[in-house]
Amino acid sequence: MAKGKSSSSAVPEAKPRKPKKKKKKFWVNNTGVTKKKSGVEVPLPPKGALEYSTNWKKLQQLMNEKTAAQNSTPETQKVLEKKSKLRVDLAAEETPSRKVKPKSATEEKRQAANGALREPVKENGTQATKPVAKGKRQKGRQPPEENHIKDKKRKRESEKRTGSAAPVLATPDIWFDDVDPDEIEAAMGQQAGLVARQQVGYAPKAAVHPVQETLVKDGGFTGLTKAVAMDCEMVGVGPDGVESILARVSIVNHFGKCVYDKYVKPTEKVTDYRTPVSGIRPHDMKNGEEFKVVQKEVADLLSERMLVGHAIHNDLKILFLDHPKRKIRDTQKYKPFRKIVNSGRPSLKLLCRDILNIRVQESEHCSVQDAQAAMRLYTLVKKQWEAELKEKRAVKRNPTTESVVQNS
Repeated sequence: MAKGKSSSSAVPEAKPRKPKKKKKKFWVNNTGVTKKKSGVEVPLPPKGALEYSTNWKKLQQLMNEKTAAQNSTPETQKVLEKKSKLRVDLAAEETPSRKVKPKSATEEKRQAANGALREPVKENGTQATKPVAKGKRQKGRQPPEENHIKDKKRKRESEKRTGSAAPVLATPDIWFDDVDPDEIEAAMGQQAGLVARQQVGYAPKAAVHPVQETLVKDGGFTGLTKAVAMDCEMVGVGPDGVESILARVSIVNHFGKCVYDKYVKPTEKVTDYRTPVSGIRPHDMKNGEEFKVVQKEVADLLSERMLVGHAIHNDLKILFLDHPKRKIRDTQKYKPFRKIVNSGRPSLKLLCRDILNIRVQESEHCSVQDAQAAMRLYTLVKKQWEAELKEKRAVKRNPTTESVVQNS
């Protein structure tokens, strides 16, 4: 070890810490007491509700005193008197008129260039009506003589009540492109159908005749005739009601009089009565006749008679009957009818509408009415139909006559 150094290491002496200054807390305990700051007493802010209310009352008193002192001056009193006079004058005037300032030359030239309409000014300097530019709407209340919307409504209502003015039928702004007027009439009404026919250029539709007067001859024979018309109604059987069985048979004579009409008891379980179309309900078939009885009676009635119907092969098929082809007149297969309605397989409803000008099958079908409609279509063209068939049969018997006619 070196000489002159102490054996123990030297430890530095600890410096004494300075005590922290405490922060001064103002207005903690002494509420409402003033404290001196730089020789001036400063009031402490209020804390309680009572202190606030007392201070607010004092402030209001000071403000009222100031306003009263200001209003007491002669200048302020004069101003208040002028304001009250102006209010009285404005309330007394019912129709205030504004004075129009004289316009400068530049303003008049500008209005003339813009095409504004200027109204003459009266002698007293008031303007009767404001100038209204073309295409602009006048603000404020409009006079009753102008075409105002409310005035128009009132005039229409008064005319309807009194009936003084005759109604004017204006053509509606409607377009019907490539739409059948009959379909428009069915969907939108008779008036819309009339407008559609006028725009398309069709002749107005003739009035629809009563169905019963058209199909049935008044005072006609009620018994069997040489020609009869038949129609059947069917119901669905099977899992989905696709297959059909007989439910009702109706036969009418040459004059549309019903000679046979019977419901038939079901031979199988009915799964779909098709009521919206067939018009058949469960109680109708429950009280019906046996199928075999109806089949025999219908066969006896049709024997050696002309059978008329629409798609008559379906009716014969459901009855399990047959009829000579030369004694069948099917309105669905008649070619002149197809040409008239422009359809390869026209429905009975379409033929009645376009040829007989009546409406059938609008809701539930009626086998009696369908048979009457088929018979009426046949009697309408009976002479022509029978003459055409006679010529065809004559040609088939003597084929040489056809070749002679063609060569000539």
